[in-house]
Amino acid sequence: QVQLVESGGRLVRAGGSLRLSCAASGRTFSSYTMGWFRQASGTEREFVACISWSGGTTYYADSVKGRFTISRDNAKNTVYLQMNSLKPEDTAVYYCAADSKAASYYYTRRSPDYWGQGTQVTVSS
Repeated sequence: QVQLVESGGRLVRAGGSLRLSCAASGRTFSSYTMGWFRQASGTEREFVACISWSGGTTYYADSVKGRFTISRDNAKNTVYLQMNSLKPEDTAVYYCAADSKAASYYYTRRSPDYWGQGTQVTVSS
C-alpha cells in the first residue's frame, strides 16, 4: 500500500509554469509506476502522464506533450510534473496515482490502484 500527497497547485497566468509534487509513503516507492491524471469541472478524469519504476520510460497525453514533463526521485519518494506554457484548458484538479504494474500497462489501462487527494491548478487567461 502507498499513500500519496500532492502539492504545488495554485493560480497561474496563461503561458506560465508550475511544478507539482507528489510525496509517497512506504518503502517500495521505487517499484511503482507513477503518474498524473486531471479532472476539470464537469468532465471525466483524464490521463496526463506516467513514468516507469526507473524513470526510463514515460508516456504523455497528446494534449500536454512537449509542454509537461514527468520525473521522479526515488531517493525522496517523490514524483514531479513540470508544466510549462500553461493554457486555460489545463485548469483542473491534478491527481497523483500509483500502480505496481509496468508503465505500458498503466498507460494502456489508465486505472491505477492508488490515488492522492488532488491539487487544484487554475490557469487564467
